[in-house]
Amino acid sequence: MNENKSYERYQRQMLLKEIGEAGQQKLLRSKVLVIGAGGLGCPALQYLAAAGVGTIGIVDNDVVSLTNLHRQVLYTTNDIGLPKAERATAVLQSLNPDIRIIPYNFRLTNQNALDVIDEYDIVVDGTDNFSSRYMINDACVLLNKPLVYAAISRFEGQVAVFNCANSKNEKKVNYRDLFPVAPEDNEVMNCATAGVLGVLPGIIGSMQANETIKLITGIGQPLVNRLLTYNALTNELYELSMSASEHTASFIPKDKISFKNIDYDWSCSAPNSFEIDSARFNALLNKNNITVIDVREFGEQPVIKEFSHVHIPLREVAEQTSKLNTEILITFCQSGGRSMQAAKVLSDTFGNSKKIYSLKGGIVNWKP
Repeated sequence: MNENKSYERYQRQMLLKEIGEAGQQKLLRSKVLVIGAGGLGCPALQYLAAAGVGTIGIVDNDVVSLTNLHRQVLYTTNDIGLPKAERATAVLQSLNPDIRIIPYNFRLTNQNALDVIDEYDIVVDGTDNFSSRYMINDACVLLNKPLVYAAISRFEGQVAVFNCANSKNEKKVNYRDLFPVAPEDNEVMNCATAGVLGVLPGIIGSMQANETIKLITGIGQPLVNRLLTYNALTNELYELSMSASEHTASFIPKDKISFKNIDYDWSCSAPNSFEIDSARFNALLNKNNITVIDVREFGEQPVIKEFSHVHIPLREVAEQTSKLNTEILITFCQSGGRSMQAAKVLSDTFGNSKKIYSLKGGIVNWKP
């Protein structure tokens, strides 16, 4: 790295006496893993890369779709259909060629999460589903890694720092202290079902980057054991203090073996619907009296032409059940979360009169 150019790049930041050259060196030596290169991940990644975080990992198995672009401003129309992790890496590397960026173009699961997370100092959670959040949280607790959490929906977002010691030496709070168990299906809607103001993830994702920089450099008062909620319509901020619970501590797997034996997708999904893998899905496609349902929003990529199906977005499934007359119903979406919700809706409607399945891992995992 050219020292003169490096100094010039970060000069405005190093002018802050709280950071200075020592703080900048801490940033350059740090390793941050961002899980999810979507609405929250995009702004967090841009500011972490610009700030000079030395090594940034990006985990995302999704591809860019048209519905992403109103809020995921790291991408352009020309990027539609391209893997997010790889495209984000290319854009960020052009922003700051002096840092190392590592793309992980696969889904983080309980089988690979510990190995990936263990390589980093801090984890930034930019995911949008409960199964991933619980899994990431549990992995961070087991590995003793600070977790910068955020969530968004409609006009409201929240940010917190979990699994990190504070100045009062209070017991570390983790995500399960906030949500001990996963909410019921449709109790908390994500962006795909509830919608989101495009600028909101930019605000909240930037807050995540800010908390990460504070943790690395040791400046300010990070949101340790505190949950900050922001309302974009009113510009109101609320702060909630959190404390660790002995009861919720029992929900954390006791060791790495236990962690790998937990089915997070199943534990955070509908109890009456059943996931099937790609092989079973392909076998069922050959049967008669079957309806395959794409529950993604219109315009999401990839477009599926390999088999016959109907397109009913998740938000419309409950209203269109009368059109589903076959014995077997299979739902699919991008990564498997929404299709499980749709399967629960169908299961509640039809009971045991139909065989209802959801494609595990989503169509991106299936697509050849």
